[in-house]
Amino acid sequence: MKIRILQVGKNKDAYIPEVSCELIKRISPYAKVEILELSDCSISKTTNSDTCRSNEAHGILKNINDDDFVIVLDEHGKEITSVEFSQFISEKKDFGKSLCFVIGGPFGLDKSVLERADFLLSVSKMTFTHLMIRIFLLEQIYRAFAIIHGKGYHH
Repeated sequence: MKIRILQVGKNKDAYIPEVSCELIKRISPYAKVEILELSDCSISKTTNSDTCRSNEAHGILKNINDDDFVIVLDEHGKEITSVEFSQFISEKKDFGKSLCFVIGGPFGLDKSVLERADFLLSVSKMTFTHLMIRIFLLEQIYRAFAIIHGKGYHH
């Protein structure tokens, strides 16, 4: 199974790549994970949050393949348990789907990205940085595969 994570914004903290690499290593027996850090936009005198979301959307959409099953992480998405997430991953794996997760930047996601989504997923009702969400997502992907394969990680 192939999993891609499109994340708006570059990593600025040293611990994010370390934790990401460890989780990707744990996932690697089950799936190939690729993370693409896409350029984010800064508000200036000539741009606003709508313009930033629109500009970021171009980078996101050009990195989504036509046959990808796109899961957008969005505060208005559906909240599911880890077990439900594992069932979701298992279903997509059984159908040979490549998964493409999208994590927006500080201003959220443009409507065009939300419309391209096959599923809107909420990690929490709380707000976290897009970098922290990346770690939460990777951990949940690993947990899902541990559940699917009967590993003792999830109790």
